[in-house]
Amino acid sequence: MIRLYFHIRQGDRLSKDPEGAEFNDLETARAEAVRSARELLSQRVLNGEEIDGQAFELTSEDGAVVDTVRFRDVLRLHEE
Repeated sequence: MIRLYFHIRQGDRLSKDPEGAEFNDLETARAEAVRSARELLSQRVLNGEEIDGQAFELTSEDGAVVDTVRFRDVLRLHEE
């Protein structure tokens, strides 16, 4: 198990996740980050807010960024 924090980066600003969550592996954490980003984006679209420029920084307990999930990359415009 690994504990990762989903900090939200927007430009120079960083909103820190104070609790983090435990995952079996990085792949599982990344899938959760994609799902969470889609959920946040859907609420922002409904509220007429900006939806570009943010990303989750998946950070380990020692503060190292182990992956980044840009919100705009999780939008699925169509299935092929």
